[in-house]
Amino acid sequence: TRPCAGSGVMAALRRGRKTLLPPFCRPSLAAAVSLPRAGAERRDAAPSRVSRFCPPRKSCYDWIGPPDKYSNLRPVHFYIPENESPLERKLRKLRQETQEWNQQFWANQNLTFSKEKEEFIHSRLKAEGLGLRTESGQKATLNAEEMAGFYKEFLSKNFRKHMYYNKEWYRRNFAITFFMGKVALERIWNKLRPKQKKSSS
Repeated sequence: TRPCAGSGVMAALRRGRKTLLPPFCRPSLAAAVSLPRAGAERRDAAPSRVSRFCPPRKSCYDWIGPPDKYSNLRPVHFYIPENESPLERKLRKLRQETQEWNQQFWANQNLTFSKEKEEFIHSRLKAEGLGLRTESGQKATLNAEEMAGFYKEFLSKNFRKHMYYNKEWYRRNFAITFFMGKVALERIWNKLRPKQKKSSS
């Protein structure tokens, strides 16, 4: 699964729970990148690194961590076996690079969305002669119908960016799937080799 074009808009409306999920056996295509779960708030800068967390030291699995507060993606801590083959290492590095690329894209996308959304609300409230706070002191907001125009404009303005993202996403995941197949064949071959030696002797 993956974030589809414009999913940052919908993801920005929700706030997810920060939990540490159980491990799963590697390798997994779903582990390469996770879906956004939480909402983005206004920030001055988006970091380029994926969130860090510490799974059990003796774990021999990949671990999915809590959602990153900037990208809303769940980072993956990739297990590195002692006898990692060159092909397995290439697959792991490709998955790590894809995760970092995806993290950067959605962190920047959510930052842009949050800023432009706030600016839109402020300008609309100002045009209607309203303040940023209600009489009860709460932050003033617009209804769904008023915000629909902003969402449509934001998606339209970022259409090419999302098209490039989708194209690059498919390219990366095709490469990951290809190397996952090669790794699987390599492991099968390594299991069969000792049997072949015994039968030949």
